[in-house]
Amino acid sequence: MADSESTHPRSLESCANAAQTHTTGDLTLLHKTTHSNSKLQRPPKPKLKPSNPIEEATKSWLEILPPELLDVEETAKLISSVPRRWVAYPPMVLLPAGSFSHESWQIIQELLAAPLQDELWTRILSGISKKEGKGPLTHLAINSGIPLLAGSVGDESPVPVTTRMMNILRTPSGLITLYGDFGPELSPAIIPTVEDFQEAFWVSTKQNGITQIWAPRYTMFSRGNVKEKARLLDFHRGSDELRESRRWSKDDLRGDVAVDLYAGIGYFVFSYVKMGMGRVLGWELNPWSVEGLRRGAVANGWSVRVVKAGEEWKVGDESITVFEEDNNEAKERFRGIAAGRMGSVRHVNCGFLPTSEGSWEMALGILTGDGWIHLHENVGVNEVEARKREIELMFKNWIGKAGKKAEVMVEHVEFVKTFAPDVWHCVFDLYITNMG
Repeated sequence: MADSESTHPRSLESCANAAQTHTTGDLTLLHKTTHSNSKLQRPPKPKLKPSNPIEEATKSWLEILPPELLDVEETAKLISSVPRRWVAYPPMVLLPAGSFSHESWQIIQELLAAPLQDELWTRILSGISKKEGKGPLTHLAINSGIPLLAGSVGDESPVPVTTRMMNILRTPSGLITLYGDFGPELSPAIIPTVEDFQEAFWVSTKQNGITQIWAPRYTMFSRGNVKEKARLLDFHRGSDELRESRRWSKDDLRGDVAVDLYAGIGYFVFSYVKMGMGRVLGWELNPWSVEGLRRGAVANGWSVRVVKAGEEWKVGDESITVFEEDNNEAKERFRGIAAGRMGSVRHVNCGFLPTSEGSWEMALGILTGDGWIHLHENVGVNEVEARKREIELMFKNWIGKAGKKAEVMVEHVEFVKTFAPDVWHCVFDLYITNMG
């Protein structure tokens, strides 16, 4: 019995220990399995969609309107049609073309007094200011394409479109100002005074480390040209992709000249200066663009001189000279330069769209040594190769007509940006060498 009794408790103890061990193991395994599965199966946290300051401002503005003014459906239409994008050029915000043009917005704007409308614009500006973090934004406008014809936006002129003048000043007559004082509406035909410049609204931006300044009511700014500006900056820097002829140091460039026949506010003028060209000459008809270029040059620390049409000019020490006159006068200006007073012209930029062809033969006459003429044009993507051959032949004919010979080659075609479906803003880099 004793043996029997002593054996039985030991069996119970063993069973208990075994059971405890088994249970503990199962629990440990269950814990590990559950923990592992929770890691694998736990759904990811939903990413919070960043709030759009224009939409948020619109929602808060709608809440202060009389409730009987809008039903739920109309409110939803208004919110869904607000713009989602903007560009800030402190202190201005520029909304994309077509913003707030939905029929629902047109109806409500007709019903509301100006102070209530301004309340929306100030809320939008406040929201974007917080989002951008670049200081207070005080002016709001809707962008619009630059019309090809002068006065062609909202113009009821009896003059047929076919006989109207081209908008060669690139006046942004389609700009819709919503909030803030953008300056008086002045006709492009009016020559601005010093007081006009002082009273105008000016904005600025920095691209590729270069400050540019303009008055948005009177002058265009092409944001999409940033790629071409950067390409010019790197034009003479060493790269396996560049031809040997391009690899020039800043010391090599310091004695040479670049010319921009459509200077604008300094888009490419400034790139040539920063590239290292010793002198840059520009031609620009729009006095507002000339003033923007002058202000931009000063902001960047470059010396600049403005020469008015008919004003006598002698080569000075300034880095930039801008002629406020038709670029047809450029060739005559060069004739008046005394020999040895200025270096060789190595770059001539012809940056006018839809085509700058009207200035090409003149550009050829300005080039004074081996160099490049940069020809801007809108071209169908399937027509680029044919256009290259046409350009080369055109310049060879002009050179032959002048009784000279030269090697002419379109060295590169840069696709800057799309202008329309299958139509690109192209820059043809025409390299001319061994002229004689």
